[in-house]
Amino acid sequence: MEHLIKVLPQLLRGAVITVEITSLSVFFGMLIGLFMGLGKLSKNPLFKLPAVIYVDFIRGTPLFVQILLFYYGIPNLVFQYTGNPFNIEPMIAAVVVCSLNSGAYVAEIFRAGIQSIERGQMEAARSLGMNHSQAMRYIILPQAFKRIVPPLGNEFIVLLKDTSLLAVIGVIELTQSGRLYVASTYAAFPAYIGVALVYLVMTLSISRLVDWTERRLGVSDRRE
Repeated sequence: MEHLIKVLPQLLRGAVITVEITSLSVFFGMLIGLFMGLGKLSKNPLFKLPAVIYVDFIRGTPLFVQILLFYYGIPNLVFQYTGNPFNIEPMIAAVVVCSLNSGAYVAEIFRAGIQSIERGQMEAARSLGMNHSQAMRYIILPQAFKRIVPPLGNEFIVLLKDTSLLAVIGVIELTQSGRLYVASTYAAFPAYIGVALVYLVMTLSISRLVDWTERRLGVSDRRE
């Protein structure tokens, strides 16, 4: 119990970094995912092919490998071709890689959400004089967003836990904070049970927030 109390402030600092990385990554991932999701739905191969390649590559390779490739592989490639040392800040690498990873999964979430909207909605919007972009912006996407809130919340939780892999590039997030404490005190059980409890509190809090948001959107639908 003594070690658990001592390690808690260190874990909370790591938890803040974990939440910061996850929040930024999901935000940028939503932007990437929206465009890639629309790209996969496009009939134009110039938009569809890059989106398909991106989503398939990211979803088909482990996040751990993507972290290593971006943080170690790209600087090595630059050095081989230019002869100049090139380094990436761990926090920047963390946000970029996690954003790209999240974007691929969010792209599939958006694609599924858009395709779940009845085809008649688009036809009705076009009959009112809207072009395709206007119909997507004002009619389809608002309805799709309500339906994708639960999977988006799940993506946030998954990425929150996956940030533990960032310890390999020296990011002192929650899991790495616990490992550093164990390295200096050898008190493995209290440190790691503390890590687990902090993760549990964060994931349960996010789940409750997603449930509340879903209920609020459900109320909005019933009023309509």
